[in-house]
Amino acid sequence: MLPWKRVIRPLAAFLLAAAAVTVPSASAQAAAAPSSGWNDYTCVPSAAHPRPVVLVHGTFGNSVDNWLGLAPYLKHRGYCVFSLDYGRLPGVPFLHGLGPVEKSAEELDAFVDTVLTATGADETDIVGHSQGGMMPRHYLKFLGGADEVNALVGIAPSNHGTTLGGLTALLPYFPGAEDLLSEATPALADQVAGSDFLARLNAGGDTVPGVRYTVIATRYDQVVTPYRSAFLTGPNVRNVLLQDLCPVDLSGHVAIGLFDRIAFHEVANALDPARAKPTTCASVFS
Repeated sequence: MLPWKRVIRPLAAFLLAAAAVTVPSASAQAAAAPSSGWNDYTCVPSAAHPRPVVLVHGTFGNSVDNWLGLAPYLKHRGYCVFSLDYGRLPGVPFLHGLGPVEKSAEELDAFVDTVLTATGADETDIVGHSQGGMMPRHYLKFLGGADEVNALVGIAPSNHGTTLGGLTALLPYFPGAEDLLSEATPALADQVAGSDFLARLNAGGDTVPGVRYTVIATRYDQVVTPYRSAFLTGPNVRNVLLQDLCPVDLSGHVAIGLFDRIAFHEVANALDPARAKPTTCASVFS
């Protein structure tokens, strides 16, 4: 093996590992699915919560494990909640969100259509973690999603890509590394700061008319770096830093999406701003 390949493969492995921390053990999937309480296609949205909520997992995530905390939280509050698997690669079970982001957005488009048909709702709200908070923006901007979505809530989303703490700047110094990353895990390549995909996504502005945007970020994000790259600019945008709500919240990229009830409380506020209550450290008990 050529010497440079000895460097590329560990580097690519590191990038994979950094993204993989968005997911707990996939063994929870089989146990959670029968009693999950979400993805109930007989659910009828209430007058209080007339829009179904679609949850979009992150890179290396899946439709169950990523939402073992937030889905029951929202169901308990009276929402019809749905989640999908997207971005599957052949031969890779449980871990999804790896395919090209544009193709994943097409899968989201089809899933939203299914949810709207089943529930009879005119619009949905989308909540996504990591890639799942960024990928729907392609659907909104290029696939007509703005006509079907009222609000997009991103939890630590990779809206402007990531530098992985500066590590991605090393890729050009290893011949073939970028091609290897693109071929093995296209979604990771799409999320590198400065990628062609992100340039197209963010050209002409971060937002589209008719959609409310909320971004919830954490100062301690180890995957989306710098953490402020998650924030959006434009009309109808609310950027929230978790530590402004609770200074002692030390959640990183994984925790903010998987089990941080302070973040969950702010998600609920974003979905129902008319009934929003101040989010504080005490919201962990709400």
